[in-house]
Amino acid sequence: MAINVDQLLAKVPTGLLIAGEWRDASDGGTFDVENPATGEVIATLASATREDAAAALDAACAVQKDWAGTSARERSNILRRAFDLIQERAEEFATLMTLEMGKPLAESRGEVTYGSEFLRWFSEEAVRDYGRSAPTPEGNLRMLTVRKPVGPCLLITPWNFPLAMGTRKVAPAVAAGCTMVLKPARLTPLTSQYLAQTLIDAGLPAGVLNVVSSASAGDVSEPILADARLRKVSFTGSTPVGRQLMKQAADNVLRTSMELGGNAPFLVFEDADLDDAVAGAMGAKMRNMGEACTAANRFLVHESVAEEFASKFAAKMEELSTGNGLEEGTTCGPLIEAKARKTVAELVEDAVSRGARALTGAEAVEGAGYFYRPTVLVDVPADARVVTEEIFGPVAPIVTFSTEEEAFELANATEYGLASYAYTQDPSRMFRLSDHLEYGLMGFNAGVISNAAAPFGGVKQSGLGREGGAEGLAEYTTVQYIGIKDPYAGR
Repeated sequence: MAINVDQLLAKVPTGLLIAGEWRDASDGGTFDVENPATGEVIATLASATREDAAAALDAACAVQKDWAGTSARERSNILRRAFDLIQERAEEFATLMTLEMGKPLAESRGEVTYGSEFLRWFSEEAVRDYGRSAPTPEGNLRMLTVRKPVGPCLLITPWNFPLAMGTRKVAPAVAAGCTMVLKPARLTPLTSQYLAQTLIDAGLPAGVLNVVSSASAGDVSEPILADARLRKVSFTGSTPVGRQLMKQAADNVLRTSMELGGNAPFLVFEDADLDDAVAGAMGAKMRNMGEACTAANRFLVHESVAEEFASKFAAKMEELSTGNGLEEGTTCGPLIEAKARKTVAELVEDAVSRGARALTGAEAVEGAGYFYRPTVLVDVPADARVVTEEIFGPVAPIVTFSTEEEAFELANATEYGLASYAYTQDPSRMFRLSDHLEYGLMGFNAGVISNAAAPFGGVKQSGLGREGGAEGLAEYTTVQYIGIKDPYAGR
């Protein structure tokens, strides 16, 4: 179904959502949103100030007690209605994401499916937030534990998955009974604005979700983090920004969930089904044009199959069609902005200067938009920047190894520990990989593994906490223990 873009953009609120009302910024300030495929401005939004951020937290705090007192079934029903509404508006959400982020429409539709599942999953989990009861070992007390909402939350989302990153944070907060201030990414706020309106349409009470899009992340986050009434911050983004937010959160001893950078290894062993591995590599690398924290960043391939794998991988990359994501047949969209393309180009240039060879790509696409051709590099030295830094683009560097132990060492030679992938036909190797790889996620003969029912998160400099699954709901609750005198004690 073709969507009229002008009519769609007219539906998306452009103000700040505070206490259930869409309003202008307190100083009248605005910022523009561009289409990265064309460089054209597609919308102008209100830009929240420090005063607006404080007002949003005021609104969240004002209704926290009442919202926490609603029944789990009521919160569940709201989430389920929101899920149903997104299904009805699926093509609108997909088109909106492609307009502001650039991914091909087919991928945006996939994100609608994935992102909406968090609403459905947590609608089901909301009524299963169990405590427990048991006698103490000594027999003198009955232990009762209950889970309670942690309280008002600050949710800060990235630009690369505009719907899924919003629903992955908002849905468990709603399910647990927490109120929220949501700060969407400056580059892709439109999907979050439309998501918020959809939740209102689903019956979410005023003040439970407040949205403060802004040209300045600091103007929003700093006053909220400094307020003692805030009880949790959840952030997805770069590791340097995450570190800074954690320092600010420390002053009020806030609960924190941090999903930060990645440098995912993709291991291909000598016994791998190479066609299957290449298919997995395409999913792990090229989903979102490589602009994903879980994207395969380093391809570690056994020396005996490296040449064949690289050749097949490059052939598949060459089949991709780079262009505007709204156009039929496009399979690779633009990077998010000019700065991002410049960074990717510099990483490739550094690798080539150190002796790497490009089997395909390794160049920007001239003309409007921020396009870079899908690239496969071979003979890449292990100390090249493209290996040691997060790429966030359509570039695949291949490094060879000779033994399993060397593969483990190369895979772990990074400060990051989010996602990892491995292809082998040896089932016992899966357990050795699990034991040795220092990553929160592992795909075994699978290149795309994210799921609303699974816990998502990393170790080391990739963050702390988990989103999704039962673990994702626990992140928004605190545990209270009640010790009850056992009526049979001493008898």
